[in-house]
Amino acid sequence: MVGCYQCDDEWGWMLVTDRSHGESTGTGTAVNESPPDDDTIVQIEDLTVTFAGDRGVARVIQEVSIEIEREEILGVVGESGSGKSMFASALLDAVVAPGRTTGSVVFNPRSGEPYDVLELTSDRLQRVRWESIAMVFQGAMASFNPTMRIRDHFEETIRAHGKNHGERMAHAHELLSALHLDADRVLESYPHELSGGMRQRALIALALVLEPELLVMDEPTAALDLLMQRSIIDLLASLQQQFDLTIVFITHDLPLVAGLSDRLAVLYAFEIIECGPTGSVIEDAGHPYTRALLRTVPNVDVPVTEMEPIEGRSPDPTDAPTGCSFHPRCPLADSDCESTDPPFERLETDHDVACYHTEQSRDSVEYTLRDEEVGP
Repeated sequence: MVGCYQCDDEWGWMLVTDRSHGESTGTGTAVNESPPDDDTIVQIEDLTVTFAGDRGVARVIQEVSIEIEREEILGVVGESGSGKSMFASALLDAVVAPGRTTGSVVFNPRSGEPYDVLELTSDRLQRVRWESIAMVFQGAMASFNPTMRIRDHFEETIRAHGKNHGERMAHAHELLSALHLDADRVLESYPHELSGGMRQRALIALALVLEPELLVMDEPTAALDLLMQRSIIDLLASLQQQFDLTIVFITHDLPLVAGLSDRLAVLYAFEIIECGPTGSVIEDAGHPYTRALLRTVPNVDVPVTEMEPIEGRSPDPTDAPTGCSFHPRCPLADSDCESTDPPFERLETDHDVACYHTEQSRDSVEYTLRDEEVGP
């Protein structure tokens, strides 16, 4: 992720300009077999991320396949530990060592031939990151170098990619203004001189300064108060239309992303178990996990006593159950669920669910939206 400063336990403060710390192979050849159509910007097939450790191989993304449509906002939701952040990193071939990423992530640019991100050479991958696909991490304070002004971060990014300084900085001013910031003041500030919401908006502007087509956002509002979360959601909707962006918004907060996204993909135990138009998934969820997740959402129209946590624990990535990964926690599970992974079933247009008991789930697992009960 050239030009983005990030801090975590393994990397510390560093400018990431080299190849992903994860392991993948390939030379960066174009994709010629079954390329995505013009409406698809990313075609993901059998995406898997594994880590080998003392306890065995941990699968933290398990054979995920999904197409992301051009200029849509895709919300990816799930509990903590479901694999959301690994999914985000895998889209940029940025899984850290000793992680191994397999499958394919075929990016279809507006101009040029489609290519598999996981098959790019180191040099080509550096160009793709931030120019074609950019990422915004949670916690903007950890994403900026505290010893550098915000302007320095923009200029470092522009210089690292060999772009025209004047043109890109003018775009930076445009982006900051679109995000309701005083561009001159923000650019001359150090990260600690800005509020959390201002830092997060400045980070979004930094991610967009090279005009990528796809923006991946990993819990970008998790550290902010509710008012600022809503403000940034509204700004993202505006930016998406203004700059023709495709956005993948990854979060544990289903109500937050429901008001922003066109489609929802629900992750459970490192795989997608339901996907469809946001309205369809929210109003008529087919998977018992999705319905149980909706039942845990705070709702002013529902008494607290009717909110129920999902019993049990998420599976261990080194010891995932056979069959449906949700069956140890599912009230509808039977022997088929325990032995065989359920295929996706089409409920209605573009709404797919991996469950053997969709109709029974709708009848048995109730939840309430506003003042309307969804269930039997």
